[in-house]
Amino acid sequence: MTAISNAIPSSDWDISNEADWSENERLAFWDAAARRLDWAQDWHTIHSSTGVDAQARRGPELRWFTGGKLNAAYNCVDRHVEAGRGQKVALHFEGEPGDRITVTYQDLQDRVSRAANALLSLGMTQGDRVVIYLPVLIETIVITLACARIGAVHSLVFGGFSSEALKFRVEDTGAKLLVTTDGQFRRGSSVAVKDNADAAVAGENNIEHVLVLRRTGCEISWTPGRDVWWHDVVDTASPQHSPEAFDAETPLFIMYTSGTTGQPKGLVHTTGGYLTQASWSHEFLFSNPDPAQRDADVHWCTADLAWVTAHTYEIYGPLSNGVTQVIYEGVPNAPHPGRHFEIIERYGVSSYYTAPTLVRSLMGWFPEGVPAEYDLSSIRLAGTVGEAVNPEAWRWLRGHVGRATPAGIPMVDTWWQSETGATILSPRQSDNAFKPGCGTRALPGVSVNIVDEQAQTVATLVQGNIVLTKTGPSMARTVWGNPERYYTSYWEAYAKQGWFLAGDGARFDADGDIWILGRTDDVINISGHRLSTIEIESALVTHPAVVEAGVCPTHDPKTGHAATAFVVPRDKSLVGTNLSGAALAQQQEMITALRNHVATQIGPIAKPRDIVFVPDVPKTRSGKIMRRLLTQLFEHSALGDTTSLQNEPCIAEIKEICAG
Repeated sequence: MTAISNAIPSSDWDISNEADWSENERLAFWDAAARRLDWAQDWHTIHSSTGVDAQARRGPELRWFTGGKLNAAYNCVDRHVEAGRGQKVALHFEGEPGDRITVTYQDLQDRVSRAANALLSLGMTQGDRVVIYLPVLIETIVITLACARIGAVHSLVFGGFSSEALKFRVEDTGAKLLVTTDGQFRRGSSVAVKDNADAAVAGENNIEHVLVLRRTGCEISWTPGRDVWWHDVVDTASPQHSPEAFDAETPLFIMYTSGTTGQPKGLVHTTGGYLTQASWSHEFLFSNPDPAQRDADVHWCTADLAWVTAHTYEIYGPLSNGVTQVIYEGVPNAPHPGRHFEIIERYGVSSYYTAPTLVRSLMGWFPEGVPAEYDLSSIRLAGTVGEAVNPEAWRWLRGHVGRATPAGIPMVDTWWQSETGATILSPRQSDNAFKPGCGTRALPGVSVNIVDEQAQTVATLVQGNIVLTKTGPSMARTVWGNPERYYTSYWEAYAKQGWFLAGDGARFDADGDIWILGRTDDVINISGHRLSTIEIESALVTHPAVVEAGVCPTHDPKTGHAATAFVVPRDKSLVGTNLSGAALAQQQEMITALRNHVATQIGPIAKPRDIVFVPDVPKTRSGKIMRRLLTQLFEHSALGDTTSLQNEPCIAEIKEICAG
């Protein structure tokens, strides 16, 4: 593929006054951002759209870089090799058992080319869908890029999901190929995976082949003709492949949301716009501000590769920028809780991007801070993603993981969604001050507001709905197979204004900075007082006896709502229903202490009516606490979908505790 090299360093664009940009200036910014990539054909129109149509119940039809053609895999791999940087490390892989592999960009090009040729040999062509059901492995990134290379649409599924969750995605996408593994390593054990894959493709579907990677060597069932081994068709394929350029609006991947009610939504992201915003925002948020120092950057996004965070800041963003990064297969506490710190030290990680839930777990495992034996001096900045980070967890991450910088490392507390494809709100590395848990302001090229139900901007400190008034090029274009759901989920509420409803509550502080307060349907209304679940959770986790907390609204005949808190205590003896007299007294004493603690931190109105001690709280794979499930468990009502949880077994435990 012959590329038009348009590389323009992002530092060449003045973003100091982005809040005052005109629409022409905003589009010129995205034009320059896109020209950081290599395009086979230039575009003739930066951006156009057909507005929201309430009568037809249709969301906007968004188009970016019309007329332009490019290949995402070429931009993530080949162009770096052609620029003479083939020997630069692309990936440091570490498996949970301790196996390690280092892959250069030249190695990655060979691997992706082999996989692309293998996909073609299996009958895959442009537009065909491939479902990828793998853990965090080099091969997961390889097959993802191979799909992009030939124009197939990929949809990654978390390797810990059930067969039911996988089955829905296989059938909904109409996939022709499922890529899976014999098993995976998890918490020191080999976990079977192929059986789930077999169950998922047992019904009516379009699957022609199941491509199986040998990871653990466990015994698996085999369907001749349908099942093929990776080492037979990928490893033996030619490492020579010429990527084809595709129109900018060619679908790149389908990302399924997780929800407790209704079926997951398959969000469609397209190639040119998504890659532009992913690449630019990764460099802006995580790369060394001094371009001369960027070759030393080692980025680690700890998300599972199936999550949108990993797509943007673990696959397409870093690789398009030629960055060295770490990927790790296992859980953070196997074989011991310091595994992440070992990895940071071993590879010299400079940017550490993780979820607030993981930070809170680390706080519980290391109440005195990170042991001095771990050298964390390479850390230059940290970031959080998934949901608003509790101030206490924010301070711990900055002070203990970033301890080598006495003045404090920059903290990019990012807010964005599967729908937006890339970060919308975040502090800048260059900020002079950072507010714990504050998303601050929109990144250049997008615009947001916080409004009430009448579309009026809310006053300072008043909670409202955060909306995108100007979306970026990485915005999802539709819901796969259900465009009306795209409209009703995101655009119907403010159809007249053409604004995207994010579904999160937020407020402005006195400085005009934005604080995210969690999902609007998680707001607790107690006697007319609207309280954020995250605020109450943040107060609870500041108590030294608490590892994590999930707060949900439950019915109260007097006040309308009551706050019910599910608390993961440091003292596990507090968990359970059949406690002895002394243990029960200790449990009640702790409940009283925690209620009083919240009253002191926020006010008496915020005191949880009920506190339930549990071993864990249900979370999506992105780390978001599923508060609606907590409400359903406490009120003994029918549960919504639980197949998309990262820790589904805790549901049965919580249900038993609530029943007791």
